[in-house]
Amino acid sequence: MNYRIALDGPSGAGKSTIAKRLSAELGFVYVDTGAMYRTIALYCLQNKVDISDETAVAAVLPDIDIELKYIDGEQRVLLNGTDVSKEIRINEVSMAASKTSAYKPVRAFLLDAQRNVAKTQSVIMDGRDIGTVVLPDAEIKIFLVAAAEERAKRRYKELLERGQNVPFEEVLQDIVQRDYNDEHRAESPLKQAEDAIRLDTSLLDFEQSYQAVLEIAKSKMAE
Repeated sequence: MNYRIALDGPSGAGKSTIAKRLSAELGFVYVDTGAMYRTIALYCLQNKVDISDETAVAAVLPDIDIELKYIDGEQRVLLNGTDVSKEIRINEVSMAASKTSAYKPVRAFLLDAQRNVAKTQSVIMDGRDIGTVVLPDAEIKIFLVAAAEERAKRRYKELLERGQNVPFEEVLQDIVQRDYNDEHRAESPLKQAEDAIRLDTSLLDFEQSYQAVLEIAKSKMAE
């Protein structure tokens, strides 16, 4: 039997890191939906498309080809054949993605691709609306949360490790702004699915958070 795990939650909750490790342990395919949205935002920034103009963003979607490939055991993101795995992680792209991902044409553009991956194989997919919109019938739904201050600390540490010296207050403000944007957008807002299990990792380190998610997944699969 194939299983679909929907791992949702706000920015910086640790979804992607946990999802990657969980997919490896369970032998599932990991689908990084956030990377897809970031790639569209990056294309718009690179090509000077006004990200505040939904019509302008929608107009360039046919020019965008996104591939998720595994190279040496690591997922890489290709934009029109070019590896942009690092570029999509910078702060400017994160904020742009928060805006462009709210547009209905953008979400429709990626929805079919995301669902098709889950039709024939077991997957773990992380994002904001996986359990509510993309895979509403997923067998396992987990909503991962943590306090904004704690998520900002994690994000700040991650940026420093990448050599990006961004003030902590700016990182925290970005987190708070992204939360607001994600929760208040008209199209597929961030919210917990009614049948999702909520897990607060504010007081947990990564290993504790991972083990809690793994336990939930294994428990659901055993039912």
